[in-house]
Amino acid sequence: MKKESFIYQYLFNPRSVGAVRPSSKFLSKRMVEEINFKDTKYIVEYGPGTGVFTEEILERRNKNTIIVLIEYNQVFYQLLKGKFANVSNIIIIFGSAEYVQHYLMEYNIPYADYIISGLPFASLPHYVANEILSNTLSVLKTGGEFVTFQYTKVKIPFMRNYFPKITVKKEYRNIPPAYILHCKL
Repeated sequence: MKKESFIYQYLFNPRSVGAVRPSSKFLSKRMVEEINFKDTKYIVEYGPGTGVFTEEILERRNKNTIIVLIEYNQVFYQLLKGKFANVSNIIIIFGSAEYVQHYLMEYNIPYADYIISGLPFASLPHYVANEILSNTLSVLKTGGEFVTFQYTKVKIPFMRNYFPKITVKKEYRNIPPAYILHCKL
């Protein structure tokens, strides 16, 4: 089993990898379908893993849009660095989403229009999830949106503490099926 495989990373890093396989193309499309790519300047992605959502974002984005990837898993970080080495306007950071504010300041990025998340909130320690969502609010542009997916609805009440307006959709063509949460203030 290669250490780059999703299942290997899930088995040995279950807190940072929430699935045994990458998200489906169907889920990727649903995660980004409501982004206004024409007018978006900054998109941040938490936990891009092998980059399936990133690929969908890059395919649709305005070429001037800056994409910031924050990956906590060292193996996936290295994979992303190689995969997107020749892509313009992409910043790949090895770190934790709870420090998003610091990272954006470091790169002189004033805000995020959209934050797309592949983080497994159900398996994150509560204090880490709190920090991530709190700092997400601090960098999200007024009218911006936080989009995440989860395999259960168990964390929705927790997320409503930060985002009172959450629209939930389900993508059945993913293994396992996933709930897509569009979170707004």
